[in-house]
Amino acid sequence: MKSELEHVPWPPDPIKTDRLELRQTEPRDRTAMIELLASPEVGRYLGGAQSRDALERDLPEIPGRRAGVFAVELDGDFIGTVTLDQRDPDDQVRPDLAQVELGYLFLPSSWGHGYAAEACSAALNWFTSARPGEPVVLVTQTANAPSLALAQKLHFTEAAHYEAWGATQWLGVWTPPQSA
Repeated sequence: MKSELEHVPWPPDPIKTDRLELRQTEPRDRTAMIELLASPEVGRYLGGAQSRDALERDLPEIPGRRAGVFAVELDGDFIGTVTLDQRDPDDQVRPDLAQVELGYLFLPSSWGHGYAAEACSAALNWFTSARPGEPVVLVTQTANAPSLALAQKLHFTEAAHYEAWGATQWLGVWTPPQSA
């Protein structure tokens, strides 16, 4: 399958916000990435935490080293990831909405400080400059109130509800602002 991010320069220069830096993943991110993916809190709405042993064994030296994956750094420390991934046209609801999906995972110690909103907003701004005019979707469980609040803060508009993975999913679409 051809990636919508295939024709964008990658990796981009690091993206700096008021408090964060979004950059390509590096070997130094591996330990924190294992913590992130093994966290029961992080995995709560994602089918559960992944096995730490399996992650130690299987996670590459540079985790997430591909177009569309940003490591999010605060004061030099990895706190999470923001991803822009190609949607699978054969395995999705409303494929007409967008070809790219926003995802994010943050260490629980970084929750409640607005970092996810800041990082996701920066990634969406980057995507708008790389792929002008293209919408983006976001999927989360309806039971995940913080994620729904973030979607609203980022100006995603509800497009559908559907059942998958044993839970009701919320699908929202974000349309980039029009240039003046």
